Amino acid sequence: MSTELSPASQSLAHRDAAAQLQLTTLEGWRNFATGTPSSPRLLTTLQYRALTDTERILDDEDRIDHHARTLVIATSAIRHIVTCGRRQVLMNRNEYGARRGLLVSGPAGTGKSIAITQLGLSHELVDRARHPGVTDRIPVLYVTVPPAATARMIAAEFARFLGLPVRTRLNMTDIIEAVVGVLIDARCSLVLVDEVHNISLTTRNGAEVSDTLKYFSERIPATFVYAGIDLDKKGLLEGTRGAQIAGRFTLIPTAPFPRGTEWTQLVATLEETLLLRRHRSGTFRELDSWLHTHTNGMIGALSHAVRGAAIDAILTGSERITKAGIEAIPLDYAAESDRRRKRSPRKQS
Repeated sequence: MSTELSPASQSLAHRDAAAQLQLTTLEGWRNFATGTPSSPRLLTTLQYRALTDTERILDDEDRIDHHARTLVIATSAIRHIVTCGRRQVLMNRNEYGARRGLLVSGPAGTGKSIAITQLGLSHELVDRARHPGVTDRIPVLYVTVPPAATARMIAAEFARFLGLPVRTRLNMTDIIEAVVGVLIDARCSLVLVDEVHNISLTTRNGAEVSDTLKYFSERIPATFVYAGIDLDKKGLLEGTRGAQIAGRFTLIPTAPFPRGTEWTQLVATLEETLLLRRHRSGTFRELDSWLHTHTNGMIGALSHAVRGAAIDAILTGSERITKAGIEAIPLDYAAESDRRRKRSPRKQS
């Protein structure tokens, strides 16, 4: 009995396998850097009706998968961070002492993680272009700081990205030396550290994590980029250790989008990506002001609401997005709280 998968099943299996990859592993990062798959073709209503039931299911699944992927739009903030990061990498190229880094800080949902991963992607692609056919280079390393992290945990995150085993009997020095050795040999030149707000310099563990990152930055000839929520307001730049970070890192703030031309263009670009047969072009332009109020100008909340409404439109068969459809998508707690606060009438004094 043959167990060979059909082309459609193979495509779904490949997509499911890719979904299991994480950016915090070398395999996942390389998969991310190969580029997003092309968008499926939007069939007309007549073409869709002519499909078999199985073909319709697969078409719906392809379009749902398209809308489920986070769309990256080259906003001015992302372009600025990529430019600053590329510049800093070039300036650090011939440094033998302390290298300067970047600190990307702002409220949740303002695109920090997207920005630094786009910086990493840009750097990765440039490195590949400069060294075609070379497979043993690792120009970019991406890790996140776990909650309540210890120094060993952050060292283990570096090792996990590289696929290095972290056995119980290995001490910190063993792990660090293995990581540093691989990254030097692989010519790593950009290290991205996300969720840095999980480090508290007021605790012993937090201070040791900071020291470990500093030690990595001194041993690895790479530019370090930290990203996290309101890093400049949460003690990361205070005290002796904070002063060391402040003296070596350039702060790049992120913020909600103001109501203006770029917001309007962002909304229009999102609408252009929709693969819905009955959606009326220009709907988002009419909802432009309301969308800004609804999401508080947060690009993360806007992307989540639009993608969620698009998926609902396919699942329900409505094939279009309306104001009610967007309102039906729960936003993150911060955005919802802000919206409720704005709606509640002010109490009379």
